[in-house]
Amino acid sequence: QVQLVESGGGLVQPGGSLRLSCAASRSILLSNAMGWYRQTPGKQRELVAAITGDGSTSYADSVKGRFTISRDNAKNTVYLQMNSLKPEDTAVYSCNADYRTIYGRIYWGQGTQVTVSS
Repeated sequence: QVQLVESGGGLVQPGGSLRLSCAASRSILLSNAMGWYRQTPGKQRELVAAITGDGSTSYADSVKGRFTISRDNAKNTVYLQMNSLKPEDTAVYSCNADYRTIYGRIYWGQGTQVTVSS
């Protein structure tokens, strides 16, 4: 069993920044990849950013150049640095960890609300 705990969400003005954290209860070195997703009411959940075990990253086109995903293996934590935030970035952001190789499943955090508004 793996628990993922997100933090760092909140209310920010357009153009501002936030850093989300996702702390895992197991070593993230055991995961295949970790990612951040977001969802707004009435819309499908979308992948925002992902990072693999070897550090390769990928981003949704809508956040490229503004968001950065990173990992601290010693702290078992993945971060999402969000800059130049826009109102359309408002969503519940959830952390995802692919532990299928070792534990046979993918785990999700509870989500954290990000609201971009003036």
